[in-house]
Amino acid sequence: MSDSPNEKIKEAVERIKKRLRITKIVGTRSVKGKYGDNYTGYSAAWDSTQDDAGGAVDLSGVHTDEELHQIGAQGLTLKEGRVAALILNMQADISAHDAAVAGSNITAEQHQAAIRGIRHNYTKLITELLGGTVNGDVGVQ
Repeated sequence: MSDSPNEKIKEAVERIKKRLRITKIVGTRSVKGKYGDNYTGYSAAWDSTQDDAGGAVDLSGVHTDEELHQIGAQGLTLKEGRVAALILNMQADISAHDAAVAGSNITAEQHQAAIRGIRHNYTKLITELLGGTVNGDVGVQ
């Protein structure tokens, strides 16, 4: 262990990153079109004790203290959280573009091009984050 302030900071950041558990991810997207904006926002909870984890029920009133501790310990790792955020944001992007074409704010051609680009770009980022390379369709929809 080093006594350098920078080394102590690096060690603390790495220790915290390893123990960090993500329980909620939010993805939003706005598509601007000729008749206004189409906005989509998604929120996803992961084994969360938050009151929006699948309904208007506060899970702390449903679970024992030990179950709540276990739920909190089962959150996503930082890497899993990054992948989950990409997946959720991709769905928000697609949904906003679907709403934009449905509302005649963008053309069908613009919609198709955007969806192709969205799927390609998110697939590439997810694949790279998980240590792979993009060689065709890996099934990220």
